[in-house]
Amino acid sequence: MQSNISQYIVEKWMKGWSLSRELSPPVKNGSGFRIDVGWPQQKVRYVFPNFTNEFTNLANTIVEPWVFLKVCAHPDIIKNILPSRWVIQPPGFMMTCFKPMLPKRINLTGEYILEVKDDIPVTVVKVLTNSGDIAAIGRIVFVDDFVIYDRIATDSLHRRKGLATIIVNTLENIAISRGKTKGVLVATAAGKTLYETLGWTLYSPYTSVVIPGTNNF
Repeated sequence: MQSNISQYIVEKWMKGWSLSRELSPPVKNGSGFRIDVGWPQQKVRYVFPNFTNEFTNLANTIVEPWVFLKVCAHPDIIKNILPSRWVIQPPGFMMTCFKPMLPKRINLTGEYILEVKDDIPVTVVKVLTNSGDIAAIGRIVFVDDFVIYDRIATDSLHRRKGLATIIVNTLENIAISRGKTKGVLVATAAGKTLYETLGWTLYSPYTSVVIPGTNNF
């Protein structure tokens, strides 16, 4: 199990995550960070690079729903210390790729169009259908010398066609054009498999817990 995760890398990723969502930047909170998200089902998130007593203290103290605690650690490390009101979320995986990705060329078929909006601070790449629907989408944010890949998703009707790979490759080409090659992201279990085929490596398990609200969790 990964230990001694770099606070520096986690902070860069969190800054990119915040910029991607037009939120205020993270603020230091002991050995971790806090972001005031303000969404109905995510009010605040606390992120810790490593499991510490501060994580445990927050878990024991917080009773408000929709506050997330997140830590770069395997869920087995925290599951037995959590009060019963907390629910462990599906696993996440913090991944890094500090060199050019492995070549994996996939061409768009005629039913799709690639759209690129190379803006600052967020660059967005979309694969659109000919009718203008979003088939796949992804973003990068530049934080100093890091490239934060974020919100990469493929619509369920358009999966297994390599569209996510096209999104990631296009984003990488934009990053390389700016001299940036140090990529960081947090993936789902399905995303982890994709990124590993492109040369990304697991940096740390990433575990999230939340106190769910009373409705529709």
